[in-house]
Amino acid sequence: MFDIVKTLKFDEKGLIPAVVQDWKDNAVLMVAYMNKEAVKRTLKTKKATFWSRSRQTFWVKGESSGNIQQLKEFYYDCDADCILIKVNQVGGAACHTGRRSCFFTKITKNGNAKIISKPLFDPKKVYKK
Repeated sequence: MFDIVKTLKFDEKGLIPAVVQDWKDNAVLMVAYMNKEAVKRTLKTKKATFWSRSRQTFWVKGESSGNIQQLKEFYYDCDADCILIKVNQVGGAACHTGRRSCFFTKITKNGNAKIISKPLFDPKKVYKK
């Protein structure tokens, strides 16, 4: 059987960026990092699992909010140094701010930053922080 972790090129910290895309409409939902074990867990459980650089631990997307990401497709790029995973975004929101996508700030033609989406849930209530 093909061993994906032997093919992928992880950086000096043992990480590889993972772009997360909605499998139905291809919207980019977020970018996170995986290490070898996170890749294995994602492929085995079919739930997007990442390595938190700030907490230095694994996290399954949605384990706190309920907005899990069910793996549908797994790709890697031509250099094998970036992953693309397509997911079914349960609950609709991928971002910890409560929005569908982490990419909700757009630079306008005049150079200003504009928020282009509204939260689907209140993060203070969901994460109780």
